[in-house]
Amino acid sequence: MSLQDDLNAVRRNLDELTRKVEQLEQKAARQKSAGPAAPPDRSGMVTIPDTPYDSALWTDTDDEGLGARDRRAP
Repeated sequence: MSLQDDLNAVRRNLDELTRKVEQLEQKAARQKSAGPAAPPDRSGMVTIPDTPYDSALWTDTDDEGLGARDRRAP
């Protein structure tokens, strides 16, 4: 490519970038004028207690990635 072709490509890319920035500015202005967004719905949240889990939940389980408890790793 010649220098002129490179300059033309840069101008096209810069013009496209300018258009995209203007579109984003307009979109942000519309969202700002629409007012604050509604708070997120948190009714489906699950609370996890701080108390320890019952150790009976973990009987007959393997440690993930470590294998069975009664066997040694190679």
